[in-house]
Amino acid sequence: MQFLVKAYDGPDMLEKRMAVRPRHLEGMKALGRQIIAAGGLLDEDGKMKGSALVMEFPDRDALDKYLENEPYVIEGVWQKIDIEIMNVVLVNGEKVQK
Repeated sequence: MQFLVKAYDGPDMLEKRMAVRPRHLEGMKALGRQIIAAGGLLDEDGKMKGSALVMEFPDRDALDKYLENEPYVIEGVWQKIDIEIMNVVLVNGEKVQK
């Protein structure tokens, strides 16, 4: 299953986000191809306000288990997380083979 994860930082979290970021990126790297796309959400001034991830997991329970161990969750950077099931059909303009 594929999921769209939108995770919003709490107020005044930029400094903490940057301190935790190396551990967050290490976890992303470990997931490998389970990460279809990922990046920062920006406010009107171009400042980081959260993250958007398109991820693939066998089911919602597996995604929830990942999130329990996500450094941004553990450290309280992400304060609100919205998750929706998604059906990815194109990546970089190429149709996804399923």
